[in-house]
Formats: sequence, C-alpha cells, structure tokens
Amino acid sequence: MARHGVAETLTGAAVLVVALAFLGYAVAHSGRSSGAGYSLQAKFDHIDGLNVGGDVRLAGVKVGTVTDERIDPKTFSAIVTMTVRDDIKLPKDTGASITSESLLGGKYISLSPGGDETDLKPGQTITVTQSSISLEDLLGKFIFSVTSLNGPKDAKDGDPQKKDGGAASGDGALPPLGK
Repeated sequence: MARHGVAETLTGAAVLVVALAFLGYAVAHSGRSSGAGYSLQAKFDHIDGLNVGGDVRLAGVKVGTVTDERIDPKTFSAIVTMTVRDDIKLPKDTGASITSESLLGGKYISLSPGGDETDLKPGQTITVTQSSISLEDLLGKFIFSVTSLNGPKDAKDGDPQKKDGGAASGDGALPPLGK
C-alpha cells in the first residue's frame, strides 16, 4: 500500500507542475500589457460599453490600454485615460473613436493619426473624438425610418391597389416575357 501511495503522490505532483507551467505560459502570452507607455486623455459624449482594460488600437494593432474612466463634473463628458506604447509617437491632430469589436462584444478605442508635425506629449488630450454608437439606438432609428416610409395603412379591404402600395393592379399586370 505504501508503494502505491508514493506513486500516486508523485503523479499528482507532476500534474500540478504541468498545470502551473501552462498557467504561467498563458499569463505571459495573453497579450495584456503591464501599462508601460505614456498616458493620454480623450473626452467623449458617450463611452457605452468601453471598459477599463480595453484595447487602444492603431490600424487594428493593439498599442495601448484604457486605464481610467471618469466624468468631467463641469461638462458631464466622459474622460478616458489611456496608455500608448512609448515607440508610438502620435501627431497632435490624432483622432480617437470608440469602435465595436463585433455585434456581440466589447468596444475599444481606435486611433487615427493626423498629419501634424508636432507629437502629443504625455498627459495631453486628444481633441478629435467620436463617441460610442449604441446598437440599440441605431436599430430604433432604422425601425422608425422604415415604418415612416411605409406610412399609415389606410387602404380599404376591397381595393388591392391601395392595400399593397399599388404593386398589384387589376388589369395593368405585366405582360408575359417574350411578348
């Protein structure tokens, strides 16, 4: 019995060592940065769905992380603080927009560099911004516009031309093809 207990203990220890090695590898290669880089700020009207820890991307490549979100008590705008990698020098007229990763998921800040000769310094504010677009608001506007295009349904039951907007007319049907 003692011999089986030692073998089971060694097997369990080996499994734990392998599991810890996988965990260490996953954490080291997760793509999360430690926040190294310089800090920038941007003001937005709405940041719906953007969270601290979210990506900051340039041309689709992660170059930073959202580090703080707060409200300006005077303007009631959202102020987002982000870090950008030290090797990325952004022009002063860089734009920042909040973009959706997909229809289902999170949001990130997309940076669009401008053409200014001077670069943003650490702590400065990006002034050209575009707020988050709410999918619910967009769908609501689409549904409202479709219903307003169709107009009120005031057709009489016996008049097929009015019922479907004039698509079916009694004797004005299209002739068969080839005639």
